[in-house]
Amino acid sequence: MFELTVQDRISSAHFLRGYNGPCQDLHGHTWKIEVVLLSSQLNELGLVMDFRELKVKLKDFLKPLDHVCLNELPSFKDVNPSTENLAQYIYRGFSKACVPLKLKQVRVWESEITSIIYYE
Repeated sequence: MFELTVQDRISSAHFLRGYNGPCQDLHGHTWKIEVVLLSSQLNELGLVMDFRELKVKLKDFLKPLDHVCLNELPSFKDVNPSTENLAQYIYRGFSKACVPLKLKQVRVWESEITSIIYYE
């Protein structure tokens, strides 16, 4: 089995509704996003997928999340844009862009020392 991994970054603002602490106020992060794809086979060139192609797909998917207030996006109107929910949102949306490959997991760092992994 092969695992293909690429990373990108987005910078976004958010606040956590109902949270009692500093994260209840509008603040920003530069999130690092990592996606891991699985494949048991290689293509005719001996690749799971061209890294460049996957990086473009990820950048295109993340573009609407970059330099915005996540709370204002329809997907986060009723759901807190926590790092956990952001990872789940990316996983569920980006998995469609990866077909026929399987998206194994999405990891989102909100800082250099804290991250969340989401998978189904």
